[in-house]
Amino acid sequence: MLGIIAIMHMACTKDSTNLITNLPVVQAYLMPGKPISVKLYYQKSLTDTSKYGSPITNQVLFISDGVNNVQLTETQKGTYTYSDNTFLAVGKTYTLSFNYLSSKVTAKTVIPQKPTNFATQHSTVYFAGSSTDKIDSLNKFTWSNPDSTNHIIVFVNVNGTYTPIAKRVFGNREIISQFDTKRKSYYYITTSNFSFYGQYQVILLSANQEYIDLVNSDASGVNTQKLLNVPTNIVNGLGIFTGLQADTLNFNLEQI
Repeated sequence: MLGIIAIMHMACTKDSTNLITNLPVVQAYLMPGKPISVKLYYQKSLTDTSKYGSPITNQVLFISDGVNNVQLTETQKGTYTYSDNTFLAVGKTYTLSFNYLSSKVTAKTVIPQKPTNFATQHSTVYFAGSSTDKIDSLNKFTWSNPDSTNHIIVFVNVNGTYTPIAKRVFGNREIISQFDTKRKSYYYITTSNFSFYGQYQVILLSANQEYIDLVNSDASGVNTQKLLNVPTNIVNGLGIFTGLQADTLNFNLEQI
């Protein structure tokens, strides 16, 4: 699941000479029960159309929980991991640190509580797809949120083949979309949320503010044609280091 979310977020900045700067790009999503994986990249040149910048290799990364300080291992170029699944725990604060060039790069995050009572009003909805059809509420997803904490809801088309919704205008053919639920305990969807019929995995994320800021910045899919001042919680770097928790269910949008 984290791989799905990770590909939606890039970091790219603009300078006057179109050259790569010295700030590293960090990408890490921490979840209890999962190995830690931190990716390091160079920033991309504006003329570089590859998905990511080149990996930053041969770095020494540490993550601390305030008591224990563990060192990550570079298992692939630019990917640093720690495999002890018991290290991450709900409510704890984790700090990333490493020295890069002449600066110390740091970031801090908290592991949030796992979503509870995640449910869907309908497991399958049938829709004709007429251009005149307008449905204000196609489906409703709910969960417990007594403290009004941050949640993100993600829709992933898992069909493998994609049937467009007939007679609908859509320019975005992405199979993944995500939305800030604005600290509520429910989220309504309409047919405008979807370009394709099919089976969807619906992921509810308990998220920290740094992730909410990134989603709301429209940073998803940023590229050399869409340069943004993307939010970051990395000191002396760019990108994101954040804790997440998830629950999932399935939803089908079928053609009549």
